[in-house]
Amino acid sequence: MNNDITLSAERPALLEALRGLLAGMSGAFEQERTFRRVVALFVAELLCLGRHTVTQLLRSLGLVDFDWSAWYRLFSRCRFAEAELAALLLKETLEHVSPEESYAVTMDGVIVARTGTKVAGSSLWRGQKTVAFQRGLQRGQRFLEIAWLTPEEGSYSRAIPLRWFPAVTAKAVPSAAQPRKEWEAGLDGLRWVRQELDGAGRVSQQLVGIGDGNFDVQDIWRELPEHTTLVVRCARNRKLFAMAEAKELRGPGRPALYGPRLPMPAELLRERKRVCWTPLTLVIRGRKRELQYRIQGPCLLEGVAEHPVYLIVVRGQTYTVGKRQPRQRHRKPYHMLVNAVWRDEAWQLPFSPAQLLTWAWQRWECEVAHREMKSAFGIGEKQCWGKRSALTSVQWGVWVYGVCVLAAYRTWGILGGPRRSGGWYQQASRWSFAGMWQAYRAELWGACGFSPLSAPSLTNWLKPELWMTGLSNALKDPGRV
Repeated sequence: MNNDITLSAERPALLEALRGLLAGMSGAFEQERTFRRVVALFVAELLCLGRHTVTQLLRSLGLVDFDWSAWYRLFSRCRFAEAELAALLLKETLEHVSPEESYAVTMDGVIVARTGTKVAGSSLWRGQKTVAFQRGLQRGQRFLEIAWLTPEEGSYSRAIPLRWFPAVTAKAVPSAAQPRKEWEAGLDGLRWVRQELDGAGRVSQQLVGIGDGNFDVQDIWRELPEHTTLVVRCARNRKLFAMAEAKELRGPGRPALYGPRLPMPAELLRERKRVCWTPLTLVIRGRKRELQYRIQGPCLLEGVAEHPVYLIVVRGQTYTVGKRQPRQRHRKPYHMLVNAVWRDEAWQLPFSPAQLLTWAWQRWECEVAHREMKSAFGIGEKQCWGKRSALTSVQWGVWVYGVCVLAAYRTWGILGGPRRSGGWYQQASRWSFAGMWQAYRAELWGACGFSPLSAPSLTNWLKPELWMTGLSNALKDPGRV
């Protein structure tokens, strides 16, 4: 198959990185014409300024007088190989993580809003756009996201989605996906990442999964893959036990599995003595975070006596924001569980507390990516209603987004990239998603050094007809798309 992709005549650095990623994934398609159609639809995702439906994407390419059925068959007949492309995307990320470093991923459930009552895989969920004091219901599809957390650069990080696993409920509209719980999809996601790392020759590389309290269940602790660390939040009333003493293992009868009951996380927070708490200063996203934590463990969870864990409790914090009008803010305490590792003839923490707490803070990057994919990238807007296409069309958008962000990360890193024009803007420390979309569109349109829609003089103000003419020429120029 010919892997030469012409996205731009000049091939700037950003498009060159994108071209390399797409060329490396061409082997996931059985036919070259399918691959070419995927590349064209990929470019249309970057150029589309409206809703990201299939018809709007084809209108961005100027394909309004042709048969559209072949484009819809990408999602309804498995021509978009989601699993193979996700595996290739994960292998591309290994270039930025050495085998001696830990490979960190975030796990989080995502609800993609749907309006139709017959959309495959959809069910009723708590409303996402309703007020907090009067929650309503909303129909949507649930997915489990596995996102790669990039290594820190200047206390910043990015969450690049690798794969979305369908996690539909038993009462959802029938679809091609089997019903399963969120933690079951998360466990499958960890197994998938572990399998891909082992297949790439990184059997001993440590995999770290960071999740919220939905993943603190007995079965997931019991079935964790080898060389995998799980960092999840837990409830304030989590029941914990000490490990059985050696003397309790002797004598007739069955040996004791659990020691005495340990204090719950909420009870540990009541301890006010400073000697019980360890201060820690973290720099997260350019700001210092003064924390106080304490560790309890190794301890046992009820029903999982063979897998010890550590409890990390972080106290709440009151801080001041604002310079002209200072005001007090309070950050609630939180509690985390981490599975222990057997090292030097004893159970120990797999990583330092500072590293574990940093990962817990950086997990918020996946929430930022969710907002960007839903609001700006049109995840879930494609009009595909089949049992398979209703899910695959969402995974398509996630794959496109992940490839775009990875190409930008390869080109700029985290702290590089374009900056907002205008002296009145306060420049951020890292590039934004809006700046990334503008950079892609500017390089595709060939308008990096100037704007084709600007007026030549102050007396010739921008008129609606001039704006429409310039925009249509930029979108439909066959030499640049």
